[in-house]
Amino acid sequence: MFEIDPDIRKARTMPSEFYTDPAFFDLSKTAIFERSWQFAGRAGGEQSLWPFTLLPGLLDEPLLIARSGSGIRCMSNVCTHRGKILVERACDACLIRCSYHGRRFSLEGKFLSMPEFEGVEEFPSVDDDLASLPIADVDGFLFVSLDPMDAFDRFIEAPQAAPLHQGELSFAPSRTYEVNAHWALYCENYLEGFHIPYVHKSLNEIVDYGTYTTETFRFSSVQTGYDEAGNVAGRYLFLFPNTMFNFYPWGISVNVVRPLAPDKSAVDYFTYVSDESLITEGAGADLHHVELEDEEVVESVQCGVRSRFYSHGRYSPTREQGTHHFHRLIAEFLNR
Repeated sequence: MFEIDPDIRKARTMPSEFYTDPAFFDLSKTAIFERSWQFAGRAGGEQSLWPFTLLPGLLDEPLLIARSGSGIRCMSNVCTHRGKILVERACDACLIRCSYHGRRFSLEGKFLSMPEFEGVEEFPSVDDDLASLPIADVDGFLFVSLDPMDAFDRFIEAPQAAPLHQGELSFAPSRTYEVNAHWALYCENYLEGFHIPYVHKSLNEIVDYGTYTTETFRFSSVQTGYDEAGNVAGRYLFLFPNTMFNFYPWGISVNVVRPLAPDKSAVDYFTYVSDESLITEGAGADLHHVELEDEEVVESVQCGVRSRFYSHGRYSPTREQGTHHFHRLIAEFLNR
């Protein structure tokens, strides 16, 4: 379907129809997003049950994270009787009870009991248990997948380069931006520092563009920006296909790009602060301003890729290794 030459000096970028044809957008849902690991928030607090929706606007899958003496797990949040959502808000409980007809499940998702079902043949069966999903916990950051292409350890092979643990983290208010651009265009922009001198004037005064580095791994990449003194101003861990961990002196910003349509995306910002006194230091000092600059440029690219005179581009071997790596992964997932 798509072929991206492994030699960046010879390779051509993804063709424009990938960003404009609704058929490729729909295919990405099953071929890429259902088969990758998605950020599910932080483990914490006293509650034993907390519901969430996996990629609202794209997958829209109601899921439930449960914590018990046997550990932490992820399962379907849909009752196996008539499809009612089981848990509507985070709570502390010793079992799960459907508020529609009283079906009960253990915190491990096992069917326990059901009123008025005497005489039903071949009941209960494994189909009456809640479906269980793979879940990974990395320093309290949770990830789940509907049908992972590979183990989570393979998706995050760069913890030494960008460790998630940064001491005690407090959750700051989250924020969502809507961007009139294809989800991949937003990710491509994130994956290279090539544009910093041209798009981010204030950020360019903090980050020494000449020392900016990119490392690629199997399903991830790490970019590092240094200041003029050689200190790390920001480190950026990308987990294919749409999750970004940004490490700053003050803590971590997690960005999740949610595809909504071929020309529309949402970007969820989750902020975790370890040292509020450093909030104005480093490359993460004014994320809102940088975000708006990024949105403006990727929305312009979205307009451009629709042109009859544009089909594809080429890569800078020294500055666009992350984007080349990203395109090769897209082609790999879509071609399976």
